[in-house]
Amino acid sequence: MFFTRKSMEMVTPDKALPGRPEPLPTAETHFLSGIPLKSPVPAGMEEAMFGMGCFWGVERKFWQVPGVWLTMVGYAGGFTPNPTYKETCTQLTGHNEVVRVIFDPAIVSYAELLQVFWEGHDPTQGMRQGNDVGSTYRSGIYCYDDAQAVLARETKAAYQARLSAAGYGAITTEVIPAPVFYFAEDYHQQYLAKNPDGYCGIGGTGVTCPIGLTA
Repeated sequence: MFFTRKSMEMVTPDKALPGRPEPLPTAETHFLSGIPLKSPVPAGMEEAMFGMGCFWGVERKFWQVPGVWLTMVGYAGGFTPNPTYKETCTQLTGHNEVVRVIFDPAIVSYAELLQVFWEGHDPTQGMRQGNDVGSTYRSGIYCYDDAQAVLARETKAAYQARLSAAGYGAITTEVIPAPVFYFAEDYHQQYLAKNPDGYCGIGGTGVTCPIGLTA
């Protein structure tokens, strides 16, 4: 991904860009499944939200998981209402690049999605992921209920033990209640399905995350 100002610090609310009151236009349907992107969560399904670097590659990781019904990319966790991609690239919105996932817990558990999250990136890098630098690339788990928050923190502790044993530093992942999700622009949605040779930019540590201990 491209950015105009590399920053390892989070912008403060008083210095954030003003944004706009109206949502940005985005894709109507998922490029692969044809499901409307703004579908309500179907009965029996649940939602999750993760930030783990460039959302192009992150979304692909999750749409490939059996039991994931719908994925979408956007911006969350900052201060600017309805930001544009160019605005988030300035690191002056406070938002993270995130993927929102709707999944069937009868097929894939939240714990299994957390395993994809932990193993799919390096959660020890702070305000960056690989060569992508800035608050938009920070590691984050955004929880929709207390059960998700508990499981996120428990798997974080378990994975920290594995990472420490492998010589990695402290996990910097933020675990907070799910903030407002702002849809990213049309061309970002399912970007790597539309552009199979496009940039990904994320990679894991090679350290496996134990699951099933507390699920």
